[in-house]
Amino acid sequence: MVSARSTVAAVRDPELPVVTIEELGILRDVAERDGRVTVTITPTYSGCPAMDAIRADITAALHADGYGDVRVDTTLTEPWTTDWITPAGLEKLAAAGIAPPSSTKRGLTLTVRCPRCGSPETEELSRFGATACKALWRCRACREPFERVKAI
Repeated sequence: MVSARSTVAAVRDPELPVVTIEELGILRDVAERDGRVTVTITPTYSGCPAMDAIRADITAALHADGYGDVRVDTTLTEPWTTDWITPAGLEKLAAAGIAPPSSTKRGLTLTVRCPRCGSPETEELSRFGATACKALWRCRACREPFERVKAI
């Protein structure tokens, strides 16, 4: 039997399917005790509409791997930050044409590089993209639109 942690770590985010929930940093804990698996996750935003799908995907993945008693808890303490996205997650976002967020620990970012051509000549078109965690940008050099994960 695959470990419960490995099973859950492989669940993909439904809004950013190029990354797993572990790479996105929302997987907080996987505990096995007395035949029950308890998974703790933190949403990227407190009202994230993907949380129901993520809970269902976690439960389905664990059931498929033979875990019968599954509980998925959500915690808002400590709030998620884009700094929790793993280096592999940042690379996968960029490879998929989604500009990864800059670190909130470094302060203000003056430019966003185009994930397609690398140009710093970009502009934000809309603070809101296809999901609440992304904004819509455009590259002035290659003229391609792209999404960027908002830094939190």
